[in-house]
Amino acid sequence: MSVSDHYQAAVIGSGQAGTPLCQALANAGLRTALVERAHVGGTCINEGCTPTKTIVASGRVAYLARRGANYGVHTGSITVDMSRVRERKRSIVTTFRNGIQARIEKTPNLDLLFGEASFTGPRSVQVRLQDGSQRTLTADKFFINTGCRPSVPSLEGLESVPYLDSTSIMELDTVPEHLLIIGGGYVGLEFGQLFRRFGSRVTIAQRAAQLLGREDGDVAAEVLAILEQDGIDVLLDAKVQRAAKEGPQIKLAVAAGGASESRTISGSHLLVATGRVPNSDTLNIAAAGIAADRRGFIQVNPKLETNVAGIYALGDIKGGPAFTHISYDDFRIIRTNLIENGSASTDGRMVPYTVFIDPQLSRVGLSEEEAHAQNRTIRVAKMPMTHVARALEVDETRGFMKAIVDGDTGQILGAAVLGLEGGEVMSMIQLAMMGKLPYAVLQNAVFAHPNLSEALNSLFLEANFVS
Repeated sequence: MSVSDHYQAAVIGSGQAGTPLCQALANAGLRTALVERAHVGGTCINEGCTPTKTIVASGRVAYLARRGANYGVHTGSITVDMSRVRERKRSIVTTFRNGIQARIEKTPNLDLLFGEASFTGPRSVQVRLQDGSQRTLTADKFFINTGCRPSVPSLEGLESVPYLDSTSIMELDTVPEHLLIIGGGYVGLEFGQLFRRFGSRVTIAQRAAQLLGREDGDVAAEVLAILEQDGIDVLLDAKVQRAAKEGPQIKLAVAAGGASESRTISGSHLLVATGRVPNSDTLNIAAAGIAADRRGFIQVNPKLETNVAGIYALGDIKGGPAFTHISYDDFRIIRTNLIENGSASTDGRMVPYTVFIDPQLSRVGLSEEEAHAQNRTIRVAKMPMTHVARALEVDETRGFMKAIVDGDTGQILGAAVLGLEGGEVMSMIQLAMMGKLPYAVLQNAVFAHPNLSEALNSLFLEANFVS
């Protein structure tokens, strides 16, 4: 092995933690290697946030165009050119990806290798490069940021059906006539509403008794009502038993609503949105002695250290909240500890998130059900969006705001905002939580009228702010 094959740091995977981390390490003077299997930027840039929200924007334009008459604006027949939607999505992804790669390649002390890495020991990996050749790297420290991929459920007949996942569905060049979706989580709901807006008939089969299992029951029920208002068929407590292809149609045998007998639903396309699995199975982590759980998620402590000294895991590969901003915060923790000699950890970290249905669903902190499970004394502030001036003015009044407050201290413990620009409103509540402001500060704050932010005054003044 030549000297050039040894690095002080090696990052495997260029996701939202790996990309800034490799540059930070290199800029700190460490000779660093970044190994990427396919393309820089990770899931967020290539198959996740960037492309999906680009297409969601097209769906919202179609939605507003169809509602134009409500605002006194009349348009002709609305049609969707999926080829153009796809072209726009590809262009934005390519621009983001190329910009990231250019910055990586210009970083001193940093080598970018395109290939698939596999551990051969706790301090070495073998990389199968894209040209078929192999290279062995050793490093003082390894950082694993290889993320996850869509899972494939064990379902009779699925192997014979041309199903879509969250990546391939964005490559469609025509609008599906009838899109069947297995899974009522974030992915299933975002794509379901999106393609309904493009003109598809949509049916969602959710195995659980409610959508979005992490949310309070009232939040999930309101999301269900919104989707049904949009014309989406939702089957709850639905056990999908078989899949089959008959001519141009895809057929699912589904026992829904607690029924013992199944019925058949038919559609032109099938999206499987049943979660994600970690990309640890090709890393040969056993050769390095790295511990993982039964599903393959790499185990780490609050400082993101694995059980093997000098090996760290960041982002989705370690399990837990699978959000881009969490992956990026993992990078900040590593940077703080290894470059800035600090002592950062994941302990007490807030996990905000937004589900990009329309209206958006955003949440931070404890839900009402979680607070009750912890036997906390709480007060709940809840207000429909029909009480928000800005929402009324733009005719976007679906949903509600909800905040959980400690009954003794007045501190805000959490919030869910299902409404117009819910993510931005939730972030204001999060800032208050970060600053440990009691709810009364927001109740009495002077916000500019008629911004959505002033709804926080009313939220905490509502008569149904009860214990």
